[in-house]
Amino acid sequence: SSISQPTVSNAILFNILSRGESTPKRVPQTCHCEKRKTVCLKTPGETCQTASDVLVKTVHFMKSLPAFQQLPPKDQLSLLQNCWAPLFILGLAQDRVLFEVHDSPAPSMLKRILLNGRETPSSDPEQPTLAGVQTLRACLKKFWSLDLSPKEYAYLKGTVIFNPDVPGLKASLFIEGLQYEAQHALKEVLVPLHPEDRGRFARILLTASALKTIPPSLITELFFRPVIGQADLLDLLIDMLFSR
Repeated sequence: SSISQPTVSNAILFNILSRGESTPKRVPQTCHCEKRKTVCLKTPGETCQTASDVLVKTVHFMKSLPAFQQLPPKDQLSLLQNCWAPLFILGLAQDRVLFEVHDSPAPSMLKRILLNGRETPSSDPEQPTLAGVQTLRACLKKFWSLDLSPKEYAYLKGTVIFNPDVPGLKASLFIEGLQYEAQHALKEVLVPLHPEDRGRFARILLTASALKTIPPSLITELFFRPVIGQADLLDLLIDMLFSR
């Protein structure tokens, strides 16, 4: 009986250890794979058209600012490159654009054979993921809960456009002044609109800081790749900005 005792306790210990090991291994794996899933728009025709309208309005907004037009062309280009995606997201929020996604179709057998396992859509780092779309949606919901007025959106866009921290700017001091003016104007407009809400200004800027967590590549691939094919979206934006 003294020999059989360790066997029983070993069996109990083995059961506890194996039970403890098996549960945590499974959970994060499924969760992780789910978020890495590549997705695409459910109704690309309709949603891409809406997104294109928002993008055109975004570039027109920049062009309509006299202070922006006064900047050297190279600075205009740098600011466009830095802010088009956050501005576009603000446009989606302002127009309350809703969109649905579903799993990207698996590549056909022929495509898999031809590519020989290289660059299948699921391994393409540029492909929109479910996690990326969830981050974008969370950001939009935060803006919708703030329920900004058109004036608040306009001044907030000004603070996003005139970013003096963009590398290589010639007129960075002038741009810093413009950002300060936009922030001051945003603060001023809040007083009559929300006299009782002292923390609103800070909340708006905090929510706006989340715009930088969404990579421009996600916006390009999700909303514009179905329309522009292999063209470079930034080249199209530059054409729009500098066309008369």
